[in-house]
Amino acid sequence: MTQRPGRRRFLGQMGGIGLGGLPLAGMLLQGCSGSAVRTQSAGYGQLKPVADATTGLPLLRLPEGFRYRSFGWTGSPLAGGFRTPKAHDGMGIVRSERRQLTLIRNHEIVSDRGAFGPPELSYDVAAGGGCIAFEFDTETEQVSGERCVLSGTVANCSGGVTPWGTWLSGEEIVRIDGRTMDTMKPAAHLPGWRRDHGFLFEAHPDSARAPQPITAAGLFKHEAAAVHAASGAVYLTEDNHPEAGFYRLTPKVPGQLLEGGTLHMLAVKGRQDMRRGVRVGDSFDVFWVEVDEPTRGHSPGTRDGRGVFAQGFAQGGAQFTRGEGVCLDGDVLWFTCTNGGKAGRGQIFALNVREQQLTLVFEAGIGDQLDMPDNLIVSPQGSLLICEDNDQIRPQKLVGMRSDGSLFDFCENNVNLKATPLPGFPEEDLRWEEWAGVCFSPDGRWLFANLYKPGFTVAITGPWQQGPL
Repeated sequence: MTQRPGRRRFLGQMGGIGLGGLPLAGMLLQGCSGSAVRTQSAGYGQLKPVADATTGLPLLRLPEGFRYRSFGWTGSPLAGGFRTPKAHDGMGIVRSERRQLTLIRNHEIVSDRGAFGPPELSYDVAAGGGCIAFEFDTETEQVSGERCVLSGTVANCSGGVTPWGTWLSGEEIVRIDGRTMDTMKPAAHLPGWRRDHGFLFEAHPDSARAPQPITAAGLFKHEAAAVHAASGAVYLTEDNHPEAGFYRLTPKVPGQLLEGGTLHMLAVKGRQDMRRGVRVGDSFDVFWVEVDEPTRGHSPGTRDGRGVFAQGFAQGGAQFTRGEGVCLDGDVLWFTCTNGGKAGRGQIFALNVREQQLTLVFEAGIGDQLDMPDNLIVSPQGSLLICEDNDQIRPQKLVGMRSDGSLFDFCENNVNLKATPLPGFPEEDLRWEEWAGVCFSPDGRWLFANLYKPGFTVAITGPWQQGPL
């Protein structure tokens, strides 16, 4: 069988951004118009409805030979008599021991009706968000140990795995002294919360630890996080519109984030607005400006939620919009801006943290195959796999991007509980609900992902070697 391109080859073909600044290659040299990245490739072939091994329902459309099982449905039991919350979002594998994987999953709950977990794991007993941990046996394909590991937080959207086996979970909201800002969640103006929100937290898979906000990571609308293993730096996206920063926390002690550190915002030489007007293939040298007051969530005298952004922007920090997914492969960070670009349908950037160079590798147009990218991951064979979270009434997909920049559909949301009802859930057509939390098992056999609503996780396996993932 022909050997597939590995991760380093992917980085090289996408412009040398992971290989010491080699010249831009392949599609990035073809006029830098973006047209090359919107070409289609066969991927794994046509998608067809496939029955879930758990419910028997055709919840997903997948290529021939792939199968899956669902678990962790909203309302399912947790340890201690608790129940799984709704709004399944970011997720990662924090531990791998032979055939047993430990994953932690976010729940993006905006509520003041109370924490879903035990008091000792609840930061704010009135807040409804948090994280669930569980084990997946790759041989028996069974899930066990579903339990709360972080509770009493708000709008836990995405996060990231640490090299030391924990999960960083961000609150996508800014709330200080009863003053809340969230342009995308009007219902977030709730009076019951007892503490400030908008922080990054660390969730541990085993020990019960009282949650403490990582204040050095700032008070803003946190989305995803990625830890650079070589330096210990934590890179952070901000899901705000129409302006958002991209940040780096340099900890005083790598791996001990509660000990504090310095927060910086990314700046681009010669350009401050990266939201539009950048061509696919354009590369920029970058530097970092310090945020003097990382816990100043609002600008003075306001409740605008842009206190951290405004500090960095005033010093020349770059302006993005709706920064969401981020993943790190070696020295290269890939991150999405879900409504960036001329059409407002999304951008994907690559940042070489060693060379300090930023490249736009994808921009979506109206009606494109990949629309409004969110979470993303580099696959074991070297492609990107990207979650859609768009506002179109069309089935949301997991879309692959090959090392040459061509796109292919790998999986499609086919959850229609109006056509195929499931006891305990409303009879709704949910095919346009978003994907989140994509991650691959270390051996490349299993892909895990979440469907935000009605809220469940899937484990997918199949003939991966027959395609680019």
